[in-house]
Amino acid sequence: MKAESHVASTPPNIDAFKREVDEELRREQIASVWRRWGLWIVGAIFLGLAIFGGVLWWNISQTKKSHAEGEAVAHVFTDMSEGRSQDAEKKLKPFTESDIDGYRAAAKLATAGLRQAANDSKSAIAGYKAVAEDESLAKPYRDLALIRWTAAEYDSMKPQDVVTRLKPLAVKGNPWFGSAGEMVAIAYLNLNKPELAGPLFAAIANDEAVPESIRRRTRQMAGLLGVDAVAQPDGEKK
Repeated sequence: MKAESHVASTPPNIDAFKREVDEELRREQIASVWRRWGLWIVGAIFLGLAIFGGVLWWNISQTKKSHAEGEAVAHVFTDMSEGRSQDAEKKLKPFTESDIDGYRAAAKLATAGLRQAANDSKSAIAGYKAVAEDESLAKPYRDLALIRWTAAEYDSMKPQDVVTRLKPLAVKGNPWFGSAGEMVAIAYLNLNKPELAGPLFAAIANDEAVPESIRRRTRQMAGLLGVDAVAQPDGEKK
């Protein structure tokens, strides 16, 4: 009776046995997978690390390249501003093919400006036009090129063509309102439309975001056309 009682009180632990079997099966499955795919797994890990390292290196190298180009371009512009522009176009040439939009646009605009200063109007106009029509560049660069392109060939353009080209920029709030608006207003005068020119001159003169030199000219023009361009305090406006 005691032996039977002992057997009954210590039954096999079925749950523990099943867990042990499951763990053994998992170990065997892992070993089998590793034997079959181990080299591929290691290769994939190293490939992932290599790709990550390559991307990181590329980003660092691009940043260094950008800084180096920026310093070089700035050096050329410094020379130009100080009157040392003899070899400026030659120095700018590599940057006209830069992968960085800002440097490429600046180099092309500066090159066109150098040619205009050398009285090579045809080449200068072509340079400005190329930048203005390059849709790979951001709009501010293209708008600046459009202003300079129009100014360079203004005397040979029909007044209506000037209005059509620049009217989208000749609006208050646009960064080029002063320059574009002044050329459009003069084109209105050439079209015998003083009723359009006067208010536009006055609007430019009263816009504090416009450079003072342009505001002075447009204030005088508005006055000659009988439009009051003198800004008044809000309390005195009628």
